[in-house]
Amino acid sequence: MNAHDDDSTAARPPSRPDPRPDEDPRTTAGPDGKALASAPVSVPAPRSAPGSDPDPDPGGGVAALSLPYQVGAVLALVVVGVVVCVHLGMVFLHVAPPNTVSRQHAQAVDGWIYPEFEQNWKLFAPNPLQQNVAVQARAEVRAADGGIRTTGWYDLSAEDGRAIDGNLLPSHTQQNELRRAWDFYGGSHDGDNRSVGLRGALAEQYVRRIAVLRLERVDPGGAVGAGGVLERVQVRSRTSGVSPPPWSGEKATGRPVYRSLPWWTVPAGETRGGVR
Repeated sequence: MNAHDDDSTAARPPSRPDPRPDEDPRTTAGPDGKALASAPVSVPAPRSAPGSDPDPDPGGGVAALSLPYQVGAVLALVVVGVVVCVHLGMVFLHVAPPNTVSRQHAQAVDGWIYPEFEQNWKLFAPNPLQQNVAVQARAEVRAADGGIRTTGWYDLSAEDGRAIDGNLLPSHTQQNELRRAWDFYGGSHDGDNRSVGLRGALAEQYVRRIAVLRLERVDPGGAVGAGGVLERVQVRSRTSGVSPPPWSGEKATGRPVYRSLPWWTVPAGETRGGVR
């Protein structure tokens, strides 16, 4: 080896190992213009908690619940589905033409449908309703001093109308409860208020309970008042014809027609201050 070879070897910069995959091989310039290697930048690998899934998939819905809650949710859905299917089946048998199944299970169907879910076809031709029927009620109240007073007539249908007016989502109670109860009573009684079917007593009880509950809610203190006891209620209907359009040529009907039911004694426990 000669001196020239020694000088070449001394001038040659020391070799540097290849950068690791997690190092940044970028370089910067030094003061003398020569390239200097920058310090390697380490990129730490993501760590997961001990014992956890490195790539968890939390999922959603029922699958995110624990096993007992999953079983409870499935059972609840099954119960709701069964009830809905039974209700639709009962309503179908009620409105369908008489057949072997509806006759054989008539008692079960009527027990499920009446009085809350009773159906009819009065909305459609050939005999749609052309009357306004308002149901009104009044009460006989025993005051705290023992005196008896009779309230005025409260228009229960008008209260439902005020609750529905401007309400985008009126309840079934506001729209149909009172109206259907009165239709139910009219279909099970004759013009003299005598029961003509097997459901006459049920219809009377249904209308009476609605009247009692509504009378307790009217006015700030109810129709009964402080310290009073509701002894009896009476219900009547006010029926007036719907005015025909001007182009029809029909004449408007006459005065409203009233149908008053007899006084009903309120049983014990049917009202908050009932007879006990």
